[in-house]
Amino acid sequence: MLLLLLAVLLLGCARNGQEGQLRPAAGDRFYGGIYRVNEVGEVRSLDPVQINDVSSAHVAEQIYDKLLTLDDSLRLQPELAERWEVSPDGLVYRYYLRRGVLFHDNPCFPQGKGRELTAEDVKYSLTRACDFRTGTLGYSYFRGKVRGADEYYAATREAARTGGEPAVREVSGFVVRDRYTFEIHLLRPFAPFEYYVSLVTFAIVPREAVEYYGADFFRNPVGSGPFIFVSWTPDRQLVLRRNPNYWQRDEYGNALPYLEGIRFSFIKDEKSQLLQFRQGNLEECFRIPAEFFPQIVDERKQLRGEWQRFRLLRTMALSTQYYGMLVTDSLFRNRLVRQAFAYAIDRERIVRYVLKGQAAEPGHYGLVPPSMPDYPARSIRGYRFDPQRARQLLAQAGYPDGKGFPTVTLQLNAGGGRNLQVAEAVQAMLREHLGIEVQLRQVEFAQHLQSIDAGRVPFFRLGWVADYPDPENFLNLLYGKLVPDDPNEISPINSTRYRNPAVDSLLELALATRDRARRMELYARAEQLAIEDAPMLILFYDEDYRLLQPYVAGYRNNAMDRRMYKYVWLQPH
Repeated sequence: MLLLLLAVLLLGCARNGQEGQLRPAAGDRFYGGIYRVNEVGEVRSLDPVQINDVSSAHVAEQIYDKLLTLDDSLRLQPELAERWEVSPDGLVYRYYLRRGVLFHDNPCFPQGKGRELTAEDVKYSLTRACDFRTGTLGYSYFRGKVRGADEYYAATREAARTGGEPAVREVSGFVVRDRYTFEIHLLRPFAPFEYYVSLVTFAIVPREAVEYYGADFFRNPVGSGPFIFVSWTPDRQLVLRRNPNYWQRDEYGNALPYLEGIRFSFIKDEKSQLLQFRQGNLEECFRIPAEFFPQIVDERKQLRGEWQRFRLLRTMALSTQYYGMLVTDSLFRNRLVRQAFAYAIDRERIVRYVLKGQAAEPGHYGLVPPSMPDYPARSIRGYRFDPQRARQLLAQAGYPDGKGFPTVTLQLNAGGGRNLQVAEAVQAMLREHLGIEVQLRQVEFAQHLQSIDAGRVPFFRLGWVADYPDPENFLNLLYGKLVPDDPNEISPINSTRYRNPAVDSLLELALATRDRARRMELYARAEQLAIEDAPMLILFYDEDYRLLQPYVAGYRNNAMDRRMYKYVWLQPH
C-alpha cells in the first residue's frame, strides 16, 4: 500500500511538471521543476551550423548563446556582447564581449571544467558556418556580405573534394581585436546584418567540443547557454538540465534560469499533443488544431468552458500566407489577370468562416505582416474584395466573364487541413466571380518546393515565416536580381520570378541605409510598387496560439516563437 501511494505521489509530481521541490527566489519567483514541452517536428541536429528547422532551433536556443538576442518585442538586446557598434560607413560591426562567461562543464575540457568564452571562440564558431566541410546550412548569411567568406567557402569545398587543406585558411572579415573584442567586416553596407548575429547559426561553440566529439558533435552539443544537454533519444525525448554557472541574473538578482530542466517530447500529431496537454502531461501546447479551435476559443478569442482553466497566449505572427503567380507563365505574365485574381478573393470570409478566426487578419496589405517592428505595413495599399473591379480587369485582359480563360491548376502541399480548406474557398470564389475553373493538385512538400523553385508551377500556395525581424527578409521574395537569367535554373527565394528594376533600386538603397526610419520608408515604397504588380495573392497574416498550464509564469511570448525558457518559472499549486 505504501509503495502504491509513493507511486501515485511521484506520478503527481511528473504530471504537474514540479519534479523535485520548488525553492523560493526573490520577487515571488521559484526555482525548480521540469518543464515538459512537445515538438511536432523532429530535431535533426544540435550543431548550430547545421540547423535550419524550428524544432532543432527551439532546443539549441536553450543550449547556446549568441552575440545578441531578441526580446519579446523583437528588439535587439545584448547577450554575449555587452554592447556593440557599427562604423559610420556600415562596414564594420564591433562587439564587446562580457567577461566571465563559461562554457558548460564537459569531458571535452581538462578536468571537465568549462573555460571562459572569448573572442577567439566567436571567430572559430562563425568560421565553421562558412566551412563547406561542416555541412553548413547557414553559409547564405555570409555569402556576398562578409569579406573573405566566399573565398574561404570555395577553398574548403575544394579541400573536401581533394582531401587536402584549404588554400584559404580563414575568413578575413572575422577579426579578433583582443580577448573580448570581435569585429565582422562587410564587403558593402547591408543594414539587416545587425539581426544576423541573433540567429542560431551564429551561436558560439568551443573548439574543444567539436574536436572531442568529431562527427558526433551534432548530438553532443556544448555551449554557454542557460541549459546543459543531458540526453537525446530521437523520436522519443530530449533532456536538458539547468546550467548552474549561467552568467545572467534577473532584476531581483536571481541567477537564471529558474527551471531545473526541460524535457522535450516528439509527438508528431497536434491533436495528440493537445490531448497530452489537457491531461496535464505538458506545460505548454503550441498551436490549436483547426478542427478543435471553435470548441476551445470563442469569437472574442477567449477560452471557452473547461478550457478557461488554462492560460491562452496569442500574438500576430511574423508570418504571411499567400498564393504565388509565376509572372513568366503565358497566363500570369499579364498584370491585369493577376490583379483580377487578387480582387476576386473575399479574405474576410476566409478568415471568418474557413479559418474560424484562427488568423490575425485578412491579407489586405502587402507581403510584410503588420507585426513587423517599426514598419508601416498597413500603409501598403493591397487588394480588398471587389468582384466588379475583378471582372473589369479580367475583361480588359481579354477574358470577359472568363471566356477563353483556360482551366488553372493551383498546387499546394499535401496534408489537408487549413491549406486545403482555403484552397477550396479560393477555387469557389474564382469560379463565382470570374468564371474561372481551378483544379487543385496536392503534392508532398519536398516535391512542391522543388517544382516551384524550378519554375514549373504557374499558381502555387506558399507561406513565409520570418528568420529575423527586418522587412528585407520578406521583400527578398520580390527582389528581381535573385531571379536567374537562365529560365532552367532554380529560383528558390523569388519563386514568382518577379522583376521590377524600380523595386530593386529602392530595396538596394534601403539595404545601404542605416537610419532605421528612412530604411522602413524605402522598404514601403518598394513594396507598394511590387504589390501594385500583384505577383502574389496575399491571403492572411498568421496568429500564433499557445496554451499554458495555469502554474506557468514568466513566459515571454513573441511574434517569431523564439523560446525564452530561461525566464520561465513554475508556481506552487
